[in-house]
Amino acid sequence: MTDTVTTHVDSYVFHLKGDEPEYLLLKRRKGKFYGHLWQGVAGRIETGESAVETVLRELREETGLEPVRVFVVDHVSSFYQNYKDRINLIPVFGIEVNIGEVILSDEHTEYRWVNIDKALDLLSWRQQKKALSVLHEMIMNKDERMKWSEVRF
Repeated sequence: MTDTVTTHVDSYVFHLKGDEPEYLLLKRRKGKFYGHLWQGVAGRIETGESAVETVLRELREETGLEPVRVFVVDHVSSFYQNYKDRINLIPVFGIEVNIGEVILSDEHTEYRWVNIDKALDLLSWRQQKKALSVLHEMIMNKDERMKWSEVRF
């Protein structure tokens, strides 16, 4: 029987430039799984960690940035992992930061602050594009869900 698990988190870091968000995308290092692909801040949930703890740890490890605000995006990504015969559900978070120096970990080779159109162009996976589109809609509409689902840290 196919299992359903949550082993990873996904998040999209942004800052506001006027009324428009700019999103931080990271390019994975060649030699890593899915090397050369662009992504948000993502990572594996470690033993004993909650999804929220993971997303905060990954933000600091992968970018050196500190969050101003973190909230749950109204989207859960999913994918089927055939070699383990399981479905992965990935909670998605929006992370607002003050723009500052990005300090990349060894997982990534470059970063870009981009608008929504460029971000959607750079991302490869449909689930990433959907998650970012939902986040963008929430930000642009000043959606109350951002307040209701805000994470305290």
